[in-house]
Amino acid sequence: MEIDDEVDWSENQPAAQSKAAAGKGKPKAKKAAAAKPLQPATSHNEGRAVEEIYQKKTQLEHILLRPDAYVRDSSMDTLRVDIDVEQNTISILNNGAGVPVEIHKEENIYVPELIFGHLLTSSNYDDTEKKVTGGRNGFGAKLTNIFSTEFIIETCDGQRQRKYRQRFHDNMNAKEEPKMSACKASENYTRITFSPDLSKFGMTHLEADTVGLMRKRVYDMAGVLGKTVKVWLNGEKLPVKTFQDYVEMYLPDKSAPRIYEKFSDRWEVCVTPSDGQFQQVSFVNSISTMKGGTHVNYLVDQITKSLAETLTKKNKNSNVKAFFVRNYLSVFVNCMIENPSFDSQTKETLSSRAPSFGSKCELSDKFIKKVADSGVADRVLSFASFKQNKEMKKSDGSKRTRITGMTKLQDANDAGTRLSEQCTLILTEGDSAKALVIDGLSVAGRDRFGVFPLRGKLLNVREANATQITGNAEIQNIKQIMGLQHGKVYDSAKQLRYGHLMIMTDQDHDGSHIKGLIMNFFHHFYPTLLQLPGFLLEFITPIVKATKRSRVLSFYTIPEYEEWRKDEGQTGWDIKYYKGLGTSTKEEAIEYFSDVDRHRKEFVWEGDTDGAALELAFSRKKIEERKQWLQSYVPGTYLDMSQETISYSDFVNKELILFSRADLERSIPSMVDGLKPGQRKILFACFKRNLKKEIKVAQLSGYVSEHAAYHHGEQSLQTTIVGLAQKFVGSNNLNLLVPQGQFGTRLQGGKDAASARYIHTMLEKTTRKLFHEHDDKLLNYLSDDGQSIEPQWYIPVVPLVLINGAEGIGTGWSTFIPNYSPRDLVANVRRLLDGEDLVPMQPWYHGFSGEVTEVPSKTSGRTYTLNGIVSQTDERTLDITELPVRKWTQDYKEFLEGMIKPEPGAGAAMLVDYREHHSGANVHFSLQLSETRAAEILGTDLTAKFKLSNKMSTGNMMLFDKNGVIRRYESPEAILSEFFELRMEFYSRRRLLLIQMAKFELTRISNRVRFILAVIAGEVVISNRKRAEIEAQLDAEGYDRMPNTKKGQTTVDLQKGEVPGEELSEEAAAAVKLSFDYLLSMALWSLTAEKVAALQAEAEEQEAEVARVEATTPADLYREDLQAFEDAMDERDEREAAENASLAAKQKRAGNNAGRGKGKAKAAKPKKKKKAASSDTDEEEADSDVTEENWAPKAKAPVRKPAAKPEPAPSLAAKPPLAAAKPAATAPAKKGTAKAAAAPAATATSAPKDEEEGTSSGTEATEGVGLMDRLAGRLGSLAVDSATSGHKAPAAKAAPKAAAAKAPAAKAAPARGAGRGAGRGAKAKAPAPTASSSRSDDDGDVMSMDASTSSAAASKPKAVRKAPPAPAAKDEAESPMPLPQGKVRRMRPSPFHKGSGPGKTADSSGSGSEDEPSIVAPAPREARAPRRTAAAAATKKYIELSSSDSEVAADDGADSDFEASD
Repeated sequence: MEIDDEVDWSENQPAAQSKAAAGKGKPKAKKAAAAKPLQPATSHNEGRAVEEIYQKKTQLEHILLRPDAYVRDSSMDTLRVDIDVEQNTISILNNGAGVPVEIHKEENIYVPELIFGHLLTSSNYDDTEKKVTGGRNGFGAKLTNIFSTEFIIETCDGQRQRKYRQRFHDNMNAKEEPKMSACKASENYTRITFSPDLSKFGMTHLEADTVGLMRKRVYDMAGVLGKTVKVWLNGEKLPVKTFQDYVEMYLPDKSAPRIYEKFSDRWEVCVTPSDGQFQQVSFVNSISTMKGGTHVNYLVDQITKSLAETLTKKNKNSNVKAFFVRNYLSVFVNCMIENPSFDSQTKETLSSRAPSFGSKCELSDKFIKKVADSGVADRVLSFASFKQNKEMKKSDGSKRTRITGMTKLQDANDAGTRLSEQCTLILTEGDSAKALVIDGLSVAGRDRFGVFPLRGKLLNVREANATQITGNAEIQNIKQIMGLQHGKVYDSAKQLRYGHLMIMTDQDHDGSHIKGLIMNFFHHFYPTLLQLPGFLLEFITPIVKATKRSRVLSFYTIPEYEEWRKDEGQTGWDIKYYKGLGTSTKEEAIEYFSDVDRHRKEFVWEGDTDGAALELAFSRKKIEERKQWLQSYVPGTYLDMSQETISYSDFVNKELILFSRADLERSIPSMVDGLKPGQRKILFACFKRNLKKEIKVAQLSGYVSEHAAYHHGEQSLQTTIVGLAQKFVGSNNLNLLVPQGQFGTRLQGGKDAASARYIHTMLEKTTRKLFHEHDDKLLNYLSDDGQSIEPQWYIPVVPLVLINGAEGIGTGWSTFIPNYSPRDLVANVRRLLDGEDLVPMQPWYHGFSGEVTEVPSKTSGRTYTLNGIVSQTDERTLDITELPVRKWTQDYKEFLEGMIKPEPGAGAAMLVDYREHHSGANVHFSLQLSETRAAEILGTDLTAKFKLSNKMSTGNMMLFDKNGVIRRYESPEAILSEFFELRMEFYSRRRLLLIQMAKFELTRISNRVRFILAVIAGEVVISNRKRAEIEAQLDAEGYDRMPNTKKGQTTVDLQKGEVPGEELSEEAAAAVKLSFDYLLSMALWSLTAEKVAALQAEAEEQEAEVARVEATTPADLYREDLQAFEDAMDERDEREAAENASLAAKQKRAGNNAGRGKGKAKAAKPKKKKKAASSDTDEEEADSDVTEENWAPKAKAPVRKPAAKPEPAPSLAAKPPLAAAKPAATAPAKKGTAKAAAAPAATATSAPKDEEEGTSSGTEATEGVGLMDRLAGRLGSLAVDSATSGHKAPAAKAAPKAAAAKAPAAKAAPARGAGRGAGRGAKAKAPAPTASSSRSDDDGDVMSMDASTSSAAASKPKAVRKAPPAPAAKDEAESPMPLPQGKVRRMRPSPFHKGSGPGKTADSSGSGSEDEPSIVAPAPREARAPRRTAAAAATKKYIELSSSDSEVAADDGADSDFEASD
């Protein structure tokens, strides 16, 4: 029963208040109250009238104000509670300030009566005030009055020196008049005495439970009021003085840990472990919240979330949930909440939201750690384990004779029967291995053998949680097939469906890993099964077979085979490699199972060392020990398969270690060449193929698989190829392959690459400057299946691992190496060559425009921050023009989306919108900030606010050194220094090789000269002699046997790894096939004197070359390579700069054309067009119409009309001349050839003849101007409309008339037209263009447009184009076809019809005006221009093309001279 939770004991005011004070406006009072911070309850009523403090509301007002439902005065130091069970009376007294004893002016009654005797009254209706009170609705004290037979109020108001007493009875239905008396100013208290109406509660007397509840409430008050208040119960002072004392009452076990902390004046918290059920005792503003609420959740969630994350991180397979932790917590909370809200009048649950608490209580990491160490963590983990075991048991198997639902299982006939202990389940690596076993079981039988194929590798259960394990189909299948029960300890296999488990995998590294994972599964869950003799077996098959006649040797490991080959050699032996079980034939399968005992090996348990070995290999807790294990690996280690039994520790240390080593090599590159094995194989294949032409990535992957023995999936290989060609920011500083197609962009970090079927690649030119081909002969090449494959490592000019960086995770180790500038590396290498100190390098990424800054770091190595670029453009706009390295555009876009629509509870949105202006290569976001948060955002660090900073460190630079030992490098300079020493060693070896090659060639030439002279002199007779006799004579006379190879071939057998300068081994000599073929296979004409002289001269040159190479030092060779590499880098940078410039120009033109787009759609407004003076503007002009405005002399830029509707071509006959003769008269002539210069100015009637004289018909050029050059000279007589919708016909070429060809107007030939003409065989130098524009259409043909025919003509103002007059009837009659009404093209002459080709103009005067419009259709690029005769030029033929049939001419077939081109 709540009794005094409603009264705010501090609501007291002075007795005397002036009317002026009482009449102050309420709005001002409320404003002042709202502005005040949280303050003691005795202060916030000063200056306010009683009527403002104590208010009575109507029921409607009450509901609207208080939809939900005790704070002490700070001067109170005593609280007395007396419970008289016999008299049925309860008395509560506190000595805080008394209730104001005065009449409420609005209600006209005394305030104490108003408070305790009238409903819907309270001093807590002002929501603008922040108070830490409890009662809000005005119900609590009144309800006590109502449910009492007698209710007495007694209060002393010391400020007013009045004592007030009033009695209510009959459930507040009757009241007595208040009795007033005087009191001292020091007297202040309030006492409430009441007698509960027991009949209302179904009681005859105060029951023990009810009294116990009241006693608890008194103790609650003692715990929460603190040391300053003495609490008395029935005349006895309670021993509880603090909240800690109160908590101790709940914890009788003194040994139980208690984690207590008082975080502020408003928050006290104590936590102790529970026994599996969450418990809480909490108070809000001294009110007991028996069911907790948001204040408890606020604190408990901090603990549970932190502990769940920590425990899961430390115990990966525990999968701890937050509610696991909550169940093992007992929490005590004492807090003060501003204006609290509860779910009901009983105030059992706080419902206020955490942001409105008025204060924060953030638990420290130290506090949470104490909670974890108190036993909570252990209890939680134990519960998590129990939950997992319970979950795991759901998938238990059982011993039964038949299993359904597993179609891939080939069950043994006796499995699950009384003979099950004798049955063996064979687990195979895939379906192909299963097929092999089925073939073999045709002789072994199916009664005792079952087969089940595994899909890939088994899960590492040691680090998996219950969800992962129960969700793993392979593990669940094994449990069902074997009849395994989780947590059961097996002392025999009789309770299982199979008594033995046999593993049959490929004899490679991955097969060893699968065996290890199966062992790991049983050791983790069923360790006793591994200790049973004969339970776990393996079936081995050969990996190599050596056959010699009827003798067959089988090798079960590669190291074993290598040792045999080293000792015995393989001469005469046929070697066959078995990379997988699928290589074996059906006959071999029958052979294997015919002698099962020979191929079956038993794993035996030798003690704790076996368990420790398995844990070492698979436990995350053994990382450091695993590193030491891998570092102790000795090359050549292998497991002896001749033994019948194998211990688990031997398997781990001699077989499984080979997989771990291979996995490490696949993940971490070599310091020498910076490549991983897959990348090295790709580079080897590209060098072998000399990949200088494009090839599909899919094809290249197949070539690599074939020639470099890549045994994994081609998808992985194709991904690696794409990675080597990528060059966007954050990928490679130096791409080794050329990306032809979509190889990925920084939008998605390369994940947006196209399929390997669609993209092409080849070697980047810079690659061979980095990997010099002379070094290829010095490398140690590996062998696979007897096939020579990639070397152990390449030796680049500078360390590629620093240029392109590296990242990877392998067994035991991971690595990260940033990218560095190739030029910085070259400069530092030169310093080493000069004996200078290295300059420290910092990360550098090609194309990255952000900032790289070194920052202090507590860890080893250097730490850098890579910042993007953000700038403010106006009050609410930010531009982001660069992102940190490896932060991709698409991911950042998703981050910005979250700033526009934040998650609930994350605050207001920071962005209104954003715009994107980037491409695949650059970044440009334009952000529009929220108006309400713009000032706040701009006042912070924008780089941090928008996540534009990444950190990277050089503290984990792990690499394999030249000897294959994994090492940690402290800095990039340390890598470079070690690389430099090895590189200089190889330059010394290269120098010896070059000297040997030069001497080899000198010896070869000298022997040839000597041999030829001997044959000429008759000293050596070749004719009619046996070869053996000739070779014997050559041996006797001291000729050298040499390989008959190309020039420059060394005598060293490169694949045998012979060292230059040393004598050949017998094996190497046999391999290179030394003979006299280089002498005896020479042609007969080599016996001539000229050949002898040439060889002698060549010998002298070779002697000089030998001297030059011998005088060269290794440092000289290094400097030459560095210079060549730098030159290649410069060339690459120039290409990229040109591409960027071209892109910028196109972007600019695209922007201009976009602005003109609307004009083209409407055939109305003409637009001005600049003169085209270079090829850059040619493309800009390509979409425009070729009209009279393009070529007629004008003073101003031509007005370009939109091309929405094509105009009809002008008439040939009716076109008036436009200053036809002036160009020839005003401009000086420019000589093209001697013949062209001597030619007189021609008239219009001689044009066809002059064109013929200047045209070449064969491969040799004729004197005069080339065909295309002369066609281009006809620019002034062209009128081409190219704006037809969807039209893709060849562009027209302008052909000059005779006068124009020989006259100065020929200067107008455009550059592109000239190039096309030259390609047809014309060697005459075309005159340079003065002001022309040209373009190439889709078929490669060139359209040329002359902007001026002469300087004089160019100076004249250009007339605005007018519509041509209608053609005359006479012209129509003379034309072989009706004059064209739309587009027309002149047909090129047919090589089969002499009458075809251009004819005379239709002009009746016969004059060939310079302004005469004509349209010429170009010949296809494959055909050469035919020789045209005067007869062929007699007439002109035209073909009409409308905008709707624009491609008819190109597809007209045999009847048309237009030929379709590709």
